Amino acid sequence: MNKIRVIELFAGVGGFRLGLEGYKGKSPLSGYKKSIKSNYEVVWSNQWEPLTPNNQHANTVYKKRWPKANHSGNNIEEVIEKDFDTIREINFDLLVGGFPCQDYSVATTLKNSKGLVGKKGVLWWSIYNIISKKKNNKPKYLFLENVDRLLASPAKQRGRDFAVMLSCLYEQGYAVEWKVINAADYSMPQRRRRVYIVAYHKSTDLYKKMVKIKKEDIIIDKGIISSAFNVNFSIPQVIKKGKILKEMNKVSEEFNLGEKLSPFKNSGVMINGDYYSVKTEAVKTEKYPLSRVLESKKVDSSFYINKNKKVKYQSIEQIDRDNIEIKTEWDKWNYLKGRKNQWKINKSSGHKYKYGEGRMVFPDSKEEPSRTIITGEGGSSPSRFKHVIEEKKGVYRRLTPKELERLNMFPDDHTKHEKVTDTKRAFFMGNALVIGVVEKIGNSLNFNI
Repeated sequence: MNKIRVIELFAGVGGFRLGLEGYKGKSPLSGYKKSIKSNYEVVWSNQWEPLTPNNQHANTVYKKRWPKANHSGNNIEEVIEKDFDTIREINFDLLVGGFPCQDYSVATTLKNSKGLVGKKGVLWWSIYNIISKKKNNKPKYLFLENVDRLLASPAKQRGRDFAVMLSCLYEQGYAVEWKVINAADYSMPQRRRRVYIVAYHKSTDLYKKMVKIKKEDIIIDKGIISSAFNVNFSIPQVIKKGKILKEMNKVSEEFNLGEKLSPFKNSGVMINGDYYSVKTEAVKTEKYPLSRVLESKKVDSSFYINKNKKVKYQSIEQIDRDNIEIKTEWDKWNYLKGRKNQWKINKSSGHKYKYGEGRMVFPDSKEEPSRTIITGEGGSSPSRFKHVIEEKKGVYRRLTPKELERLNMFPDDHTKHEKVTDTKRAFFMGNALVIGVVEKIGNSLNFNI
């Protein structure tokens, strides 16, 4: 079989590439101990961080890990607008990328012959522009990742953003599968819920095969995603059905208006403009506990919490218990992780309001899969969301960059670079995906085409 040629957009530090190609010939799912039988080859990649145009740290790491790659570190929107021949001339079968969850509403412009264009800086439109401009040689397949709230956003028009995406793909001739996957449900080390999207063009044998299969079977176990991650219907229920229009402007303005809930549940498929969606439950497998990713040797002292370290004194008044006095770093960790039910005052308006949140498990359980890593994981300052473990009785520390990499199933020290801080390495992992998920879906796609 010929290699499946891939372009990787919004590449970050290469999560999709690792999941599809493996690393140094080894499989992520095996902990890089066993060979990977990969049929994928990344032929072009792009990484650009618009929020820090002068500091492209992820791009720096990517180039170090794949120094001979055909890789672009330029703004993808400018590449498409000013140098699209670079992409047009690439012969590729599969486009992959984890793009940000943004507002995908359609705007108008006189410059666009159709009168439709996405808002500048919304990276979904980079994907759309590539597939629409590749008129005679569109990618056969797309494999995308996003946060699961994509299916229900925005709050004022539930499901519109995903409907706009489906409209774009329907217009360009694609069928689409989607599924929200919590990696920890399938023997992976992190409780990270993301929606994974696979699309295949009507010109492919895969499309022609899927058209003949019952839509509920595609959702349960015969789709590209569901054959890798089996599911059950959570309760006996009717699959939600609906129609997606090719007219993106109508979808943007009218889809699901006045409804409180999105029609898009955590699993679904769209073929020929008809979508079918239902809430499903994962067929769960053995847990992968946090303890398995922890370093066996004593880590650098900067990751340990000094329980007696003094901080600027604070007294926080709460309405359901006595004042909380924060004198040490340990006091602050406990306060931030604890339950809150207190009054706060808006500094600009002077408005007094009640604020509450529940207690978090503290320290983090080492016997369960990890909580989701967020971009603010790095740095030594106390935080509600950073992971803290009890290494041994009475000794507490944060997770190291290497441990955070392991939670996303990256190779050890993949993000280590002389120009990249530990805080930035943690940020990378907060933005990354669990690459074992990519490997499993990639294997399923390869098997079915």
